[in-house]
Amino acid sequence: MSQFYSMTPREIVAELDKYIIGQEKAKRSVAVALRNRYRRGLVDETMREEITPKNILMMGPTGVGKTEIARRLAKLMDAPFVKVEATKFTEVGYVGRDVDSMVRDLMEASIRITKQKHIDEKYVVAKDLAEEKIIEAIIPGKKKRTAPSPANPFSFILGGGGTATYNQTSQKVDPPKDDHQESETELAREQVRQQLRDGLLEDQYIEIDVEQVPKENNLDVSQGGSISLGSIFGDAMPKRYKKKNMKVKDARKILTEQEAQNMIDMDQVTAEALEKCEQNGIIFIDEIDKIAGGSTYRSGADVSREGVQRDILPIVEGSVVNTKYGPVKTDHVLFIGAGAFHVSKPTDLIPELQGRFPIRVELENLTKEDFVRILTEPDNALLKQHKALLETEGAELEFTEDAVSEIATMASLMNEQSENIGARRLHTIMEKLLEDIAYDLPDPEKTKITIDAAYVREKFDETIRADDVDRYIL
Repeated sequence: MSQFYSMTPREIVAELDKYIIGQEKAKRSVAVALRNRYRRGLVDETMREEITPKNILMMGPTGVGKTEIARRLAKLMDAPFVKVEATKFTEVGYVGRDVDSMVRDLMEASIRITKQKHIDEKYVVAKDLAEEKIIEAIIPGKKKRTAPSPANPFSFILGGGGTATYNQTSQKVDPPKDDHQESETELAREQVRQQLRDGLLEDQYIEIDVEQVPKENNLDVSQGGSISLGSIFGDAMPKRYKKKNMKVKDARKILTEQEAQNMIDMDQVTAEALEKCEQNGIIFIDEIDKIAGGSTYRSGADVSREGVQRDILPIVEGSVVNTKYGPVKTDHVLFIGAGAFHVSKPTDLIPELQGRFPIRVELENLTKEDFVRILTEPDNALLKQHKALLETEGAELEFTEDAVSEIATMASLMNEQSENIGARRLHTIMEKLLEDIAYDLPDPEKTKITIDAAYVREKFDETIRADDVDRYIL
């Protein structure tokens, strides 16, 4: 069980608070749903199968944090997670992605994180093996005589033994060395090993053998997802290597990765990933309101939107989807739906699908005070990002308190007077505000730049101003 799943709901919310301002209800619902996954794993096995996840439907305008909550969960947790847009799917019979692909994507995510976990476990041993290969590249040792490998991978099956029908490169074997030469070589290798560990050879160039990965030419099939043509004979064909010249520090990463990959058992990885996908997987379906069957959405390319709902329904309520790693059951996958629901309403979804999202959370519109907090409080706050960018050019950027307040006011006004795009409006304002400053850098005379409210008002005087109510009076 990952560290994230062992966190209490309060701790999960506290972690989300570092990046997302407000939306307490949504964060609480997500935290409780995730904690319930952990609790379910502790109950009796017979009862565990009966406890199904309570799917969540998040409703709120764009830019208020729905997708950001999903992104942060993906970064925080060790469980398989995939975010999909409902608008990318089409009803069976139409050209486009079928809904089963979201489960196949989830399985791919599970394979990826499980494989990485196994690689990390082997990393210490792999690092030592990589170090030996680097030393071998710098000071070649005594070569071991190896039997020639068959030229044709099917020659053993066909009874050809080690003979080949075409020229085969013979391996050169060094003449035997005497004990004195061997001891000198070993001493030199020990010195190189120590220099490697002291970091003295990081920029030295060496020649190493790098494994050639076959190209993934995927062929889509209706039931099993996709077949990689490059890996159909992956186990039968011998691995191919090519020589590359690179620095020691780069070679160490590649060789360590190769050695760790060679040590993991892919059958074990697949079995573990399959269980993790079925028991802990989370699918975030964004833009779910766009497939709602509202009265204004029944023409042209939108003819299949209700069919998409009918196709999604069995996935959400529990079915078996064939993937290239085996069948995946979706009974215990947690689904989080999200949408703005400006034009359509949750009640426009087909009743069966509504019933599969029992937890409804409405996200609130962002206020001026929220914008101030978004600009300053999170670990990845927008002001901190722009300061860090300009510091790379030797300029120290400072925002006064009244400037921050003015930026928040401008964002609120723009959202009121035009489309409400939530916190994304801050990106528009910040880019416009700092455009001239960023254009002039680097400049040795500009080492400290202070932005106050007057500068902000001057920048947006022509484009943003509060509506004059008097002009509407007859």
